[in-house]
Amino acid sequence: MKLRALRSPWIRALLVLPVAAGVGALLWWRGPSWSAVGDAFTIVRWQWVLVAIGFNLVSVLARSLAWRTVIRQATPPPVPSFLLVFSAFSVGLFANAVLPGRIGELARVAVLNRKVAARSAWATLLGTVFAHRIFDLVPVVLLIVYVVLTAKIPSWAVSSLIVFVCAGVLLFALALALARRPRGIPIDLGPARRVVAMARQGLGVMRTPLAAAVAIAFQCVGWLCQLLAVFTAMRAFDIHAPLPAAGLVLVLMNVATIFPLWPGNVGLLQAAIALPLLHYGVSSPRGIAYGIGLQAIEASVGVGFGLLFLAREGLSYTMLKVMPDATQVEMPGPEPVEQGADDARARVPG
Repeated sequence: MKLRALRSPWIRALLVLPVAAGVGALLWWRGPSWSAVGDAFTIVRWQWVLVAIGFNLVSVLARSLAWRTVIRQATPPPVPSFLLVFSAFSVGLFANAVLPGRIGELARVAVLNRKVAARSAWATLLGTVFAHRIFDLVPVVLLIVYVVLTAKIPSWAVSSLIVFVCAGVLLFALALALARRPRGIPIDLGPARRVVAMARQGLGVMRTPLAAAVAIAFQCVGWLCQLLAVFTAMRAFDIHAPLPAAGLVLVLMNVATIFPLWPGNVGLLQAAIALPLLHYGVSSPRGIAYGIGLQAIEASVGVGFGLLFLAREGLSYTMLKVMPDATQVEMPGPEPVEQGADDARARVPG
């Protein structure tokens, strides 16, 4: 009953609107001169915007390869093609950009679940999404260490970074403890226990060191490209802060979007970007303008390819909003105890 109430748009609006109104009021009355923010867009160098979009595209490709590596260790052959995984991942990015909450994580599961051999594999795919996100912890910690050693960190951001890392470490330990190697699921399990067992199989890459290392490497490449996208976007807005400042912006962007209360956390994200740049001599209007532009650059690949692949899959925006429910249409049925066990052990990450 509580979950059903939280899914009501009226209840969500009552919870989110006060926060959004507060952020909007602060930006309007205590924020920068909005005419100066508009003026900052008149000096944008579009060649650097294109470079930033290119880095963002490579980042999405690398992260899609990481997810496919995780899927490869969790599901029996045939493994979904890279194009199919990239399609589902792009639809997820689009959903995260235009819908509140982390709907995109469920939407990409729903898209992929429609095409895999076992149509009831949604619980396993959901486990792979969790494992894929957990692997973000490695590049994030490396980035935070780099930022702490080289950047000018505002005092208010230190506690946020500590909480961020501690929560990530706890989730990594939880995923490692729950992970199980892909193998047949006993026939006598009830529906609920079978779903849990399948979700644990989705974390199976955590028990395969080589595949885990490959997935983490792809994630590190993705984060490096994101860092370069943030840095080149600075040049687009004539901000000449050093690379550590870009690292700080990237870290705080992700902290600000952990809990997306509304699509993109617009407003809150721009404040999280502009405030640390004050320590590098960047004015508030230019910092806010850069935050708006950077969010558009970050969303460009996800929104562009997301719309393209939505059309390719024959889906619409309205269907996207209800796709998370579609992951639970079919409960997984019994399967042979040893089905796919030998194939899973013989799989090579890639």
